[in-house]
Amino acid sequence: MTDIRTYVKSGAPLLFDGAMGTYFAARSGRGEQRCELGSLERPGEITAIHRAYLEAGCRALKTNTFTVSADLARGDGETARRIIEASCRLAKECAGPYGAYVFADIGPAPESRELSRAENYCRQADLFLDQGVRYFLMETLPSDHGLRQLAQHLKARCPEAYLITSFAVSFDGATREGDFGQTLLRRAAALEEIDAVGFNCVSGPHHLLEYIRRLDTGGVTLSVMPNAGYPSVLGRRTVFQGTPDYFGQKLAEIHQAGASIVGGCCGTTPAHIAGAAKALAAPRRTVFPVRTGGAPEPRPAASANTLAEKLDGGRRVVAVELDPPVDDGIAFFLEGVKRLRDAGADAVTIADCPIGRPRADSSLLACKLKRELGVEPLPHMTCRDRNLNATKALLLGLSIEGVHNVLLVTGDPIPSEDRDEVKSVFNFNSRRLAAYVSGLNENVLQTPFRIFGALNVNAKNFAAQLSVAREKEACGVSGFLTQPVLSREALENLKLARQTLRGKILGGIYPVVSHKNACFLNNEIAGMRICEEITALYEGRDREEAEAVAVAVSARIAGEIAPYTDGLYLMTPFKRVALMERILREIGAARI
Repeated sequence: MTDIRTYVKSGAPLLFDGAMGTYFAARSGRGEQRCELGSLERPGEITAIHRAYLEAGCRALKTNTFTVSADLARGDGETARRIIEASCRLAKECAGPYGAYVFADIGPAPESRELSRAENYCRQADLFLDQGVRYFLMETLPSDHGLRQLAQHLKARCPEAYLITSFAVSFDGATREGDFGQTLLRRAAALEEIDAVGFNCVSGPHHLLEYIRRLDTGGVTLSVMPNAGYPSVLGRRTVFQGTPDYFGQKLAEIHQAGASIVGGCCGTTPAHIAGAAKALAAPRRTVFPVRTGGAPEPRPAASANTLAEKLDGGRRVVAVELDPPVDDGIAFFLEGVKRLRDAGADAVTIADCPIGRPRADSSLLACKLKRELGVEPLPHMTCRDRNLNATKALLLGLSIEGVHNVLLVTGDPIPSEDRDEVKSVFNFNSRRLAAYVSGLNENVLQTPFRIFGALNVNAKNFAAQLSVAREKEACGVSGFLTQPVLSREALENLKLARQTLRGKILGGIYPVVSHKNACFLNNEIAGMRICEEITALYEGRDREEAEAVAVAVSARIAGEIAPYTDGLYLMTPFKRVALMERILREIGAARI
């Protein structure tokens, strides 16, 4: 058998098989059965499928092991071992007479507290190596988590191993975890232990062809294995309606566009692979190649972002938060924003349904403020109740409206009393969302978003908070808005944050308005900590006296935190805009 590296470099396409899982499920009576168990319970059927793909013309065969990662994640190593042993034996027996390469098929590992993705992948690699398999396909990956460790472990144990890593991207180039294909390709190609990088699943052949034509592959050995098309449901069955001839022609174009390794994913049958083999053997047609470097296409000039410009220019800024209305009455909110702007606020922040209760949408309000008042808004954006598609649509709308700053937070859960009727949906956390927005900045947007995150300086385990904040910075967060500094411990944590983080910090100030308010915040609101000294200042005070205390305390705290911050983040209590005006004037007079 020709050495695989020699084969791939020869220019001839290495054609993989199609989708074992969907083909097995389409067979009579198999729709509810797990395909990988077929290697143990129905080896004759698995063998017949392997041979059908080989007869169709493939020269690379995947083992029937795609979901073994899930077995290991739930601690069932024995089932994983048995499936891998049986699947390797069947694939090698079938491939031998055809001179085909056998690839260990490793699917994405789910998140698990007991087993990291890297550990999961490495354990599978060891099991495959024990069966004499030397070629590996990591496919349908939503991220590159664990990839570096797997690649290094594999090549340390078996230097001659051949490793393909393949990411699952939608037609716009993003994975389900929010990473972008161009970024993943670049990072994977930079690992010397990886031999080929590419894409499979989610997208049909046309969209993957168009996608790789836009990519800068940097000369990497490219692998592309699209779905047969897009699924539809007939009765209780999921079917792919892409025809073999169409798929084959598109796969030939994908090869001509630069992919050395091609094959099929969901919905591709032996007929699809036969169509591909026929099209690949036909005379070449003229197509546009993928980009392999050179100067990137010029991007349109970015729009202005006055908040970012002030921060980057070393100016201290003041952002004031005003809660959105609970109904469609907007007059008070707009009037409040104008008063805060006139009192010296550089930006107005808008919470996204705080404590999980519905209010007017923060992003829509941000667009209204920018368009009608010329105010620089900073809308909060939570991960609750939006998938990546909805999030991207919302971000595009914000950018079109000239809103280019966002504060990303995971978001409060739905209150417990509402959970029978209202369900929270969390597809990702704030770090993953930040990475996604960073990908949009790099790959899609004319004007990048300035991404802010939250930092709880009142956390009991502040070291853990700092660790998460550093992860946020690695995902693209360039500034933090802190919880209120109303205790000596919070101030010390803020000093530590200044020493540790690279991003800009806006120190949080919340004007406590009464002794009752202080007690409530201390006991019932997460992330708040008001020291006894400040709480005691409000005892016996009426409203006017308490507000005077609030102004004095807020101004004092603003001065204390100034050396450790790049500006202030003021939170308006109970719609008291007049109180915030007094505080803004006091702070402005002191030039803090």
